[in-house]
Amino acid sequence: MSENPIPNVFSKDATRKPWFSNWSEKWAAMPRQKQWLYMIIIVVAAYLLPVINPPILSTEPGNDFPLALFTMAVYALVAVGLNVVIGYAGLLDLGYIAFFAVGSYTAAMLTSPDSPFFKVPYLWTIPLAVVVAMIVGVILGIPTLRLRGDYLAIVTLGFGEIIRILATLIPAMKGQVGFQNVGRPPGVGADGIPLFANSNGTPWYWLTLTILIIVMLLAGNLERSRVGRSWIAIREDEDAAETMGVPTFKYKVWAFAIGAGVGGMSGALFAGQVGFVNNQKFDVVTSILFVAAVVLGGVGNKVGAVFGGALVAYIPLRFTAIAEFKYLIFGFALVLIMIYRSQGLIPAKHRLLAYGQSAYAKVRAGTQKKPAPAAEKEA
Repeated sequence: MSENPIPNVFSKDATRKPWFSNWSEKWAAMPRQKQWLYMIIIVVAAYLLPVINPPILSTEPGNDFPLALFTMAVYALVAVGLNVVIGYAGLLDLGYIAFFAVGSYTAAMLTSPDSPFFKVPYLWTIPLAVVVAMIVGVILGIPTLRLRGDYLAIVTLGFGEIIRILATLIPAMKGQVGFQNVGRPPGVGADGIPLFANSNGTPWYWLTLTILIIVMLLAGNLERSRVGRSWIAIREDEDAAETMGVPTFKYKVWAFAIGAGVGGMSGALFAGQVGFVNNQKFDVVTSILFVAAVVLGGVGNKVGAVFGGALVAYIPLRFTAIAEFKYLIFGFALVLIMIYRSQGLIPAKHRLLAYGQSAYAKVRAGTQKKPAPAAEKEA
């Protein structure tokens, strides 16, 4: 009797390779030097995008393409920071906009002439925004990270709204009036116009892209370190991780602080380019959009987070006619991804598991090559 040509999709042997699986397998099989060569080519191409302005990727005439690239880079940076919290440590943070707002207000209140505080050069506000946002993240994390799941999500969502309401109630934060003429990096172009003018998106994009690359390298090192392994253990099973001796509370606070720092940095860059900050820019909907960027790209994968963040920012700017339906479009896209690609467009690779499997395969191959003992041969 001939075999049934129709495979049983419910059997363990009938595994379907997901999208991009061949690419990821080929990438993993490449030597490290070749991977770096390809990455350098991709990075150079990313820096050249505002200069080349490719017709296929370029936005519609109403949206300046370099400014659109800057927005994409900021969203990508936000997604990388939020990926540390959600993707690595498994903490559902729906109020990440709070840290973005803290970074924006830090830059605005230290550089705008409308602020009563002392003034510092704009570039100094970027590390200051990181520090302030990390402190706020620790203050939020210490009392709330004992919670898990939906309870933690609700608390963080409420915290994001608290920051926006405080910006309305505290007179020094100027509510809807906000801060104008937020500082910018120094430099003057050949025509006498400031190099980092609000209308010149190219230098802002290059600055943000450089910071994004540095943050990705640091995030990759963290992922492969003991801290990253602890985060992944907490994400997979917090009780089991705690039983095995992982100080789960400490590492969760670290994840919150590091993610908050990246969010604050993104907010400072956003405030500098826009040049105006008020309480209307930091609503819950934007915070949910940040979460959608991480889920869309791939939870736990920093490259996927960059792709998801850039895509979430790009689509409304590329297709202006449907920009008002962007939340409907992203909601529909997320439903489809959850059905057909539950781990995101570029899912996280379980590298530790893969290394364990390869080590097991080598040990097994070595065992099979061992000569049989003399007693077995005589028998």
